[in-house]
Amino acid sequence: MNGSHIQVRRWVATVVVLAALIGGGFLASGLRHWSGRETVGAETLPVTMERNAVPVPLSTFSNGFASVLKPVLPAVVNIHSSKVVKQRQETMPFFNDPFFQQFFGGGDDQDGQSRRSQPRSQRETSLGSGVIITQDGTILTNNHVVDGATDIKVDLADKREFTAKVVGTDAKTDVAVLKINADNLPTLKLGDSASLQVGDIVLAVGDPYGIGETATMGIVSATGRSGLDIEGYEDFIQTDAPINPGNSGGALVDLHGDLIGINTAILSGNESGIGGEGGNQGIGFAIPINMARSVMDQLVGHGKVLRGYLGLVPQDVDASLAKQFGLNQAGGAVVTQVQPNDPAAKAGIRAGDVILKVNGQTINSANDLRLRISQSAPGSTAKLTIQRDGKIQDVEVMLKEYPADETADNSTAAPQTESSSGGLKGVQVQALTSDLSSRMKLPAGTSGVLVTSVDPDSAAAAANLDRGCVIQEVNHKPVTSIESYRQAITAAGNQPVLLLVYFPDRGGPAYIVVQPE
Repeated sequence: MNGSHIQVRRWVATVVVLAALIGGGFLASGLRHWSGRETVGAETLPVTMERNAVPVPLSTFSNGFASVLKPVLPAVVNIHSSKVVKQRQETMPFFNDPFFQQFFGGGDDQDGQSRRSQPRSQRETSLGSGVIITQDGTILTNNHVVDGATDIKVDLADKREFTAKVVGTDAKTDVAVLKINADNLPTLKLGDSASLQVGDIVLAVGDPYGIGETATMGIVSATGRSGLDIEGYEDFIQTDAPINPGNSGGALVDLHGDLIGINTAILSGNESGIGGEGGNQGIGFAIPINMARSVMDQLVGHGKVLRGYLGLVPQDVDASLAKQFGLNQAGGAVVTQVQPNDPAAKAGIRAGDVILKVNGQTINSANDLRLRISQSAPGSTAKLTIQRDGKIQDVEVMLKEYPADETADNSTAAPQTESSSGGLKGVQVQALTSDLSSRMKLPAGTSGVLVTSVDPDSAAAAANLDRGCVIQEVNHKPVTSIESYRQAITAAGNQPVLLLVYFPDRGGPAYIVVQPE
């Protein structure tokens, strides 16, 4: 092949690449100008929605990300709130001595209270960020930024300050919606967080330390992060874009400048820090905008968040549990408890069922199940695909509204009575009497045997079985007495033992597998 042929081929290849880039540019332009209005209950938010899946060539940013951040920065605001808390003023013990009261004027006031022990008011302040969603002043931020606040101020990028009112808050997702009286404000377009992939470049914008709007860059480190015990419902975007104190409620945007998350927390040292307490460690978390938008819509439309409710306690299915339940791989959520007279019970769901899908969508974990159901409307019907006794079947459940939280009592005390053998060697139990059940405030109908002692060097201890737990099943066989427990353990021999255990400290049951020693 001679040099002229090579030049011709290079020229053709260049033309093809340029044509593809130009065509892609037109397509991106066409998609970016799609917008709509989101209808929520009786309210209609003039929110601009983005459905842009076209990647941005990094060559576009040869001179940096100024073109992305220029329209973003004005839409990110500083929020400073305050609340008054009462603290009891402590006195030295000797001030109560009548001798000292002669000199220091002790005694009671007209209400009969000691003047020195009266509460003293103190004002606490909180600093955070927020994102303007509508031109007339709807602002999205974190609940913990404004929780309990009596006075909320919003500072715009143009130095104007407004007093904000709270439209609604949701502590379970750490989302809050504020409103200021203003017009023609800069806003951010809402992107689609479901389209994010690990490795996507993102920019975090907020007001760290109250020094003014600041932008940092990183990538999406992970999606769907949960189990952090930061919020009630967790589906975090993890990023290494630096998020520092004051960034809470700020924006996480993609290279289109679309809002894809609300910054909420960092991992500081070995503990998670709400609102970025502590220094940045390169592990930050943001609420996906799809979740935040859903919560915002309900707060605006209803004043609260309405969540679907099944009435069961789910548990992750790891590799050892999957083997015990006859599954090919880990995944899904196994039911450990069903609340009487709630939707799951009425639909025939029972403990030991493994939920694999909800409305055709695969369930990967217990948290995944909670999220799917919570995002469903009360009164709607959910189709659950479950495995029961090795068979797959579909069950339809009519969801109800999520009830108020209940607090569990974790107190327990019991003497030793019965020693175990085989796979549960080192475990001692006693019968669960109605008196014990009442003292422990266990749910009505709870049956089983109470664990009174566990050898710390045993396989059961390694599986997290502990004193005060209630063993309810052994290898799918209900435990109703010491005798039924003994028979089930004897039948198990030295094979792995699958236990359904009620953990008072967790407020519910869970399956564990005890491997033979």
